[in-house]
Amino acid sequence: MPTTPTDRPEAKTGLSLPPIAVVIPCYRETGHVLDVLADIGPEVMAIFVVDDACPDGTGDFVEDANTDPRVHVIRNALNTGVGGATIAGYKAALTTDAEIIVKIDGDGQMDPKLIPVISAPIAEGRADYAKGNRFHRNQAVRDMPGTRIVGNFTLSFLSKLSSGYWNVFNPTNGFTAIHRKAANDLPFDMLSKGFFFESDILFQLGLIRAVVEDVPMAARYGRETSGINIPRVVPEFLFKHALNTCKRIVFNYFVRDAGIATVQLVLGKILLLFGVVFGAVKWYGSLQSGIPATAGTVVLAALPIIVGSQLLIAFLGNDVKNVPTKPLQNQATS
Repeated sequence: MPTTPTDRPEAKTGLSLPPIAVVIPCYRETGHVLDVLADIGPEVMAIFVVDDACPDGTGDFVEDANTDPRVHVIRNALNTGVGGATIAGYKAALTTDAEIIVKIDGDGQMDPKLIPVISAPIAEGRADYAKGNRFHRNQAVRDMPGTRIVGNFTLSFLSKLSSGYWNVFNPTNGFTAIHRKAANDLPFDMLSKGFFFESDILFQLGLIRAVVEDVPMAARYGRETSGINIPRVVPEFLFKHALNTCKRIVFNYFVRDAGIATVQLVLGKILLLFGVVFGAVKWYGSLQSGIPATAGTVVLAALPIIVGSQLLIAFLGNDVKNVPTKPLQNQATS
């Protein structure tokens, strides 16, 4: 395995970078992966190309054509999905001296020259996990297909709910960097192995209170094709986001801690539900009898709805403030 280099290059900001390992999950990437490898700079100490049971033999292709001694090929016996391939790469990277593990796709959409940039928040001690955000700059949005804009907006809002990271956007962006301490704390066996991986890792990072930061970046759209089956993954994403939202709220506000936000959530839901059900019953009764409801009945239905809604909005405000701010890498280990 590679060892820590003695001469570490610096990022564009002049920041001295710690040892970096790169993970490249691959499935049918023979047309792009060599270009990606060629663009990876000397700041990286080790590169792990994960052949996820590729039918085109990406692993063999890389071994035959590559001359970079930093490159190591890992082969999954069965196709596990992008998440499973990334996890295999993470595990291999954790056996090296790397302090930062960068994940980059093999399809050429991400510029490897940005590895020092996406590693900077972790190297500077501001974050445990950094991810690309293609929506930060106006020009990048103008160049993006409209379907991607709508899809990412929807998925970003769902991811905010399920992960608790109200400060990040573009959750499906696969250009990421993670500190080895945060990676070691992740339950790899519980992470989604498919396309939901990027969203699921945010959920798990939220549970361990890791700090996440967005890094502005531009996408490079070329002749690559997406392997995502939209009709198939949309129901899966909706279900898993809803499930993770429930898990996160229960764990954060009923198991790990209970405070004013817990009271707001419980009382708000009770009042809102009571107002809606009571109002619906009285409205239906009035409709059947032809007798208008009294002012008191209307107030008794409307007031719990108003108060309950305000309490739930207050809960969301507290949830937004609960975004982790103290990086795990800066916390003492007992």
